[in-house]
Amino acid sequence: MNFDLSEQQQQFADAMRRWMAKDYSFDQRKKIIHEQGSVSNAAWATLVELGMTALPVPEAQGGFNGNAVDMMVVMGEIGRGLVVEPYLATVMGAEFLKRCPGHDDVLEQVGQGTIKLACALGERQARYDLFDIQTTATVQANGFVLNGTKTVVVHGGQADALIVSARSSGSTRDTQGISLFLIKADAPGVTLRDYRTIDCQRAADIDFVNVQVTASALLGQVGAGWDVLDAVADYGATLLCAEAVGAMEALNTATLDYMKTRQQFGVPIGKFQALQHRMAEMYMQLEQARSMATLAAVKMASPDVQERRRTVSAAKARIGQALKYVGQQAVQLHGGMGVTNELPAAHHFKRLSIIELTLGDTDHHLARFVAQPDFKSFAE
Repeated sequence: MNFDLSEQQQQFADAMRRWMAKDYSFDQRKKIIHEQGSVSNAAWATLVELGMTALPVPEAQGGFNGNAVDMMVVMGEIGRGLVVEPYLATVMGAEFLKRCPGHDDVLEQVGQGTIKLACALGERQARYDLFDIQTTATVQANGFVLNGTKTVVVHGGQADALIVSARSSGSTRDTQGISLFLIKADAPGVTLRDYRTIDCQRAADIDFVNVQVTASALLGQVGAGWDVLDAVADYGATLLCAEAVGAMEALNTATLDYMKTRQQFGVPIGKFQALQHRMAEMYMQLEQARSMATLAAVKMASPDVQERRRTVSAAKARIGQALKYVGQQAVQLHGGMGVTNELPAAHHFKRLSIIELTLGDTDHHLARFVAQPDFKSFAE
């Protein structure tokens, strides 16, 4: 199998890297976080100009019809550069729209960069079980009325529209009876509490109080949203895996550079064999994570749902183990400097820690992996 990037994929990666070197350095990122409300209109405009928002959008809506492998390349660069723009939230929202036809106009806006999306899926009691939904969608004459609260909605405060999961029938933890809606972020009855997360991203808790939407806001069929929700969550987890690989690669490079310059007993600490062994293990963890991220991206196109779930959970669990090892070793090898905000290493470590907790941590995905119906035969 050829693991080399295609010419177009390499062009996207090179374009991202050139932009970050010129206009999105670590110092420029700090200014965006502390002076511009954690996001930058100029940076978003550049992502649009580079074609990143159009990449996952179908050709019929003016995009490049990029698949998960194409997106893996871009997300790796985003992880390397610690980009804080609402890109992941928007492309996950676009994935919902691609799987639920009928909102081509919104997909066109995503590709053009004129709309930002966020996915309001998680709830306080649910932890990582996205089917655990207490938010309700009650049928009325002209559509639906939504009531409930969604928590830790990544970039919810920066979104123009929200993809919302709600229960239209069944009990709280049923996979049946889940409906999906596209709702304007400023719709009457929608209240957001925006805040900064420890990795300098943004998230919001969102209340829906008697939010009235028309039938056109529904994505797919009433009560049949779980399969789409599950697939898009796997898509998001796959992109997070790719972002983690990019962040770990940058962290390994920064740690190696530091070990070449930091001296102890008159020599660089990189000369010490015990520390060389740690760096070698960090490299092995990175390469194993890269392989799993690639496999997950490839399997996102599989028509076999169980295979997709199994592979994505295996990747998220393995990469969760790898990022924890790489992050902790990098911090220790940097010494006290490894946890100061003056160094990119600390920010990479924080971002990796949040990636581990987003869309299912290691324990969650290990449990999901072994719960697949064919786990026993697969293990044998």
